[in-house]
Amino acid sequence: MYEFKVPDMSCGHCLAAVTEALKDADAQADVQVSLEQKTVKVQSALERERLAAVLAEAGYPPAA
Repeated sequence: MYEFKVPDMSCGHCLAAVTEALKDADAQADVQVSLEQKTVKVQSALERERLAAVLAEAGYPPAA
């Protein structure tokens, strides 16, 4: 499982957008989002770099 810190998430819309983007990239992904902690945990067959790119493309770039 990969964990990303996503400081730009702040609301339910953000949660939905992040989840949808990751599910579009990998329909089998298990996505867990915490707005409180501003983290996204993803269990996916895709590589970490690809998942980070998907988040960035959706407008939610993960912190380094």
